[in-house]
Amino acid sequence: MTEIVDQPTTDAAAQPAPITKVAIVVSKGSLEGIYPALIMANGARMEGIEANVFFTFFGLDAIRKDRQASIKVATVGNPGMHIPSLLGAVPGVSALATRMMQRQMEKLDIPPIPEFVEMISDSGGGLYACKATVEMFKLEESDFVDQVDEVITVGEFYEMAAGGEIIFT
Repeated sequence: MTEIVDQPTTDAAAQPAPITKVAIVVSKGSLEGIYPALIMANGARMEGIEANVFFTFFGLDAIRKDRQASIKVATVGNPGMHIPSLLGAVPGVSALATRMMQRQMEKLDIPPIPEFVEMISDSGGGLYACKATVEMFKLEESDFVDQVDEVITVGEFYEMAAGGEIIFT
């Protein structure tokens, strides 16, 4: 009886294609909703991967002049906090959790959101605000930090994302 042995393949077609383009959607306005997107976009740019970040709904807070520097940790209803939701609603708990997380990020040399947004923009990453959300919240282009490239529609974002990986944070 002949035994069939799997041979490793050296066929180039069997190798996964490298990621060359990512489009990241940010819809949450909390530290834990914004930082993953910024870290992924920055990491993509550091690897030479095209990165475009689309901010929608409360994710717009990351690029709003009036809110960018005051993003907090969401303590209510956040299972990752491992505290009862009722405790998370106690005044000051969100501020305390935010300060603790910011200290940890500083120790790891993770920049604050405004600096991170600037780094991504300076490295060639695209930063876009969702037109429907901008209109719904009655915002203007002047409400956003200078690094925002444009306010675009979802369709325009999909055109931009074509051929890349779409990531939701």
